Amino acid sequence: MTDGKTVPPSQYATVIDPDSHATTSGMTGHGFYDANSTTQWNAIEAVLPTLDHAAKTVPLEDSQVITLADYGCSEGRNSVAVMERALKTLLPRTSMPIQTVHSDLPTNDFSTLFLNLRPHGQSVFGSNRVFSSAVGGSMYDQLRPDSSVHLAMTFNAIGFLSRRPVETLPGYIQPNGPSKVRNNGYVSQENGLAFKKQANEDVEAFLRVRAKELVPGGKLLVQVFGATEDVCTSDGIYDVLNDAVLSFVETGEFPKGAYDHYYQPVYMRRLSELTEPVLDPQYETAGLFELEDTKDYEIAVPFVDQFKENGDLKAYASAYTNFFRAFTEAVLANALSAVPGKNGLIDRIYARAEELLRADPDLYPFRYAAIEMLLTRKD
Repeated sequence: MTDGKTVPPSQYATVIDPDSHATTSGMTGHGFYDANSTTQWNAIEAVLPTLDHAAKTVPLEDSQVITLADYGCSEGRNSVAVMERALKTLLPRTSMPIQTVHSDLPTNDFSTLFLNLRPHGQSVFGSNRVFSSAVGGSMYDQLRPDSSVHLAMTFNAIGFLSRRPVETLPGYIQPNGPSKVRNNGYVSQENGLAFKKQANEDVEAFLRVRAKELVPGGKLLVQVFGATEDVCTSDGIYDVLNDAVLSFVETGEFPKGAYDHYYQPVYMRRLSELTEPVLDPQYETAGLFELEDTKDYEIAVPFVDQFKENGDLKAYASAYTNFFRAFTEAVLANALSAVPGKNGLIDRIYARAEELLRADPDLYPFRYAAIEMLLTRKD
């Protein structure tokens, strides 16, 4: 599949349960996220050598079943590809059965995941020693028994916060704030610190429950979009979405009160923020893991590269919009849950974003930075 699938209707969004340790109901389903996640795959692909190392060195002795778990699997396209990569190393290392566990929120599109796992009624992994299952739950909760997971991983998921640390964010729709290029809003210093604190607490909560699930010596690979010295992945995508939403705030179709309350609860961490709960003694999780590997990096964005090559502005604006619609639509729909005709309004908001990109693409340049760390569970 490639970026640019036709935009689906918005009626699939689910109202978020405030007690679910989740701030989104998941990615846009029915194949839409899978079709528009090539960029995310590029970010995962950059850390596959680290995954190979983890699969080669994780201890497999004294285990009747070897378990791999992916937290934040969405519809499964990228999750399946990652498991296939790990299995190439693990299957020759053991004669034991291997279980792949694919986890996401209960509101995730698991039907598409199951089709990806068994596309023709048979396991996609092509081995009679590999068995797959799915678990619905928040990645910030314990989802597997103690000491039952050998290799755990999460890709592009831990950037979604477990709770909203502030009720309103009236100046912008994303906590890292607008880009320097567009500069079309603001986030107060107080609110910025609240999101930083929440992001650190989320990593701590995630590590605490993974430490329980992992066997001694088990490996945990964490990769997520983020920020480096000169790149922040939120720049561009949230600028154009914010401008599109403001178009309808001006007409009164998107109530001003709803705009002040609405924001995308994702946080772009620096690498030092990701590793802080591993290393800083103020966190309960310090000392639970050995930090094996870290890096921050930037990856190529397919629709940006294609636009540079062919200059097709229409295709670029469509692919760009579908890319961020796939992971922003559910939160937007939840913010408009009380607004009559919300589905049509959502469609027009994303159509407006596409118009803005076609009118002046230089206002919304997009680059993709990511960070990763590989941890080993201490005895």
